[in-house]
Amino acid sequence: MPTSASITMMKMIESLPEPVQERALEHMQQYIEDIRDELKWNESFGNSQSKLIAAARQAREEILQGKATPMDVEAL
Repeated sequence: MPTSASITMMKMIESLPEPVQERALEHMQQYIEDIRDELKWNESFGNSQSKLIAAARQAREEILQGKATPMDVEAL
C-alpha cells in the first residue's frame, strides 16, 4: 500500500512533462541508491564499533607497556 510520501512524490513527478519525468525518475533512483548505501555503511560501522574500541584499547595498552613503536608514515 502506497504511503502518503510516495503518493505525493508520484503526483509531483506526474505534474512534469513526460521527458522531464524520466530525468526526475533517474535522479530519484540514484538518490535512493545513495541512501541505501549510506544505511548499509551505518549498519556495518555500528556492528564493528565495539571491535574498533577494543583494538584502540589494546593499542593504548601496548603503547603504555612499551610494546608498540611509532609508525613511520614517511616510509609508506
